[in-house]
Amino acid sequence: MRYFFATGEASGELSAVLLARAIREFDPDARFEGIGGERMREQGWVLWRDHAGWASMGPLAAIPRIPKLLGAMWKTAQHIAAVQPDLVVLIDFGAFNMRLAKELRTKLHYQGPIVDLFPPATWLDKENVARAVSSWMVPITAFEHQYEFYKSLELPIVYFGHPLASQYAMRPPRPAPGSDGGTIALLPGSRAGELKFHLPALLDAYVLLKKRRPNLRAVVGSANDATERMIRRALKRRRLDDVRVVRGVAPALEDADAAFVSSGTAVLETALLGVPAVVLYVITPILVRHARRVYPPGKFIALPNLILEREVVPELLQEAATPERLAAALENILEDPNAQVEQFAEMRRRLGSPNALQECARFAVALAKAGRSA
Repeated sequence: MRYFFATGEASGELSAVLLARAIREFDPDARFEGIGGERMREQGWVLWRDHAGWASMGPLAAIPRIPKLLGAMWKTAQHIAAVQPDLVVLIDFGAFNMRLAKELRTKLHYQGPIVDLFPPATWLDKENVARAVSSWMVPITAFEHQYEFYKSLELPIVYFGHPLASQYAMRPPRPAPGSDGGTIALLPGSRAGELKFHLPALLDAYVLLKKRRPNLRAVVGSANDATERMIRRALKRRRLDDVRVVRGVAPALEDADAAFVSSGTAVLETALLGVPAVVLYVITPILVRHARRVYPPGKFIALPNLILEREVVPELLQEAATPERLAAALENILEDPNAQVEQFAEMRRRLGSPNALQECARFAVALAKAGRSA
């Protein structure tokens, strides 16, 4: 059968590729097409659109991209309606994918099955969003919180657990590194705006830590070719010849005693691997005002904290994300790394079935078959 996936950034593309791999266990001849990037190309997908440069930090930053994204959305909707895949899978990137689903259902009267993996507004409990999602597609949530919210509204929703949980084996706890060294991972994010704000602060924090720990080493994880070029330019300007650059989250964390992580899916990956971390996120002041209007005060943003409903991973946001405070927070973790790690095991248990990815794939194949026979 034929599956069309729509993603808007690196984390969504990772989920798409993993789900597609699991789908092949139930549908060995499955064919995949979609909106994505390097990972999809490497897996031999038919790439309908490259999403490079689509993601932005907040609605105001997205304004210049709107004409391009609307054009891509409309052409994608027409393409889907024309080729009639057996299943459409929308992953994250809510603003684009919600409009795509609405266009397909209300304008083009598309009747094929559509699923939404990671429906929007997971932690915000927005009734209007939930009702829109349920009217246009089948939502598959990764979090029990969102499942319970939809059920409280008597809306259909599917929950198996988090599909990424089974992909990361938690390493055994390791002792604190020597007081003069250690290895840290720097995960500044995949968007250009994230690198603009996060990378300088993280490199400055590394320099401060290096003064206290002369044998400290650092590894930076890049999401794609564009982010790798930005990272390497920044390292060259600062003459940080001892910092390695690798591709992806897992390689950056492979030998890390602790990590700096930009808030997002990478935080969950870090926790699932059992690497203690400090989370940061910085956006422009005008976006802060917008975020505070839509996001409840005091609400966590890091997934481990949201899942466990307490601060397990330190969150340094906006003006708090100074090199000095970042360095001090990570120094504390390097001295006592297992305080966090012990709580990551509880977080993993709250993510539902360890077979969630396979259950998602089984459900997707069954839905595609049902759509084909309808």
